[in-house]
Amino acid sequence: MDTPLKIAIAGLGAVGLKIAQALDAGIPGCELVAVSARDRAAAAERLSGLRRPVPVLEIGALEPLADIVIECAPAALLPEIAAPFLRAGKTVVVLSAGAILRQEQLIALAKAHGGQIVVPTGALLGLDAVVAAAEGNIRSVRMTTRKPVKGLAGAPYLVENNIDIADIREPLRIFKGTPREAAVGFPANLNVAVALSLAGIGPDKTELEIWADPALERNVHQVEVDSDSARFSMTIENIPSENPKTGRITALSVIAWLRRLRAPLRVGT
Repeated sequence: MDTPLKIAIAGLGAVGLKIAQALDAGIPGCELVAVSARDRAAAAERLSGLRRPVPVLEIGALEPLADIVIECAPAALLPEIAAPFLRAGKTVVVLSAGAILRQEQLIALAKAHGGQIVVPTGALLGLDAVVAAAEGNIRSVRMTTRKPVKGLAGAPYLVENNIDIADIREPLRIFKGTPREAAVGFPANLNVAVALSLAGIGPDKTELEIWADPALERNVHQVEVDSDSARFSMTIENIPSENPKTGRITALSVIAWLRRLRAPLRVGT
């Protein structure tokens, strides 16, 4: 317990940089040892203000150095990031939760080698309650997500279905289906819905609607759960980060998880 956990970060966008800065400022029991990024020179420049700058490496060089990797990269890179750590029986913190549904072999890899995939609560409150309710019988989970137009622009689902939201003047429902379907059509937008589904009744039974709303400046998620232990609803309005597709609270969720790893008191499941 006296030896710090060595942390690597894969991806140095708005979320990855925030986590790196928090680790540099000091999280008990954790030490940032390396990062990877597509533009290594730019990433090194972004890290130059840290008290203890760390190397910017290729993805494949992270695993030998770290106990835990935090994935903050494009979803397509998840297998490349996660597989070496899981094969070594280590931990992978996944922010691109939707990619897990397309790369389920990673779960089998974690099971086979004693590794672990962690999906933090991220942009959604109440996952502890959903996880607890899932120990009993959950009858239904419904989620409605409303986002500013710029937070949805360019999503593959919109492109493939010729849905133009650039000039809408009132809320428009652009999707109704399941988190599994949304993970394909909105890979950078709806990781929160996938996390909810994995905590509850699964990605094929959870009901999801997505709305584009030109009047919004925040990402709004409303969830309704009906189970044999409780009926509850919850709404959260997330302030976007520098990346309009991601809320500020996403990075803070990972930082909170890191603080709890060695904390003498842990609150929550």
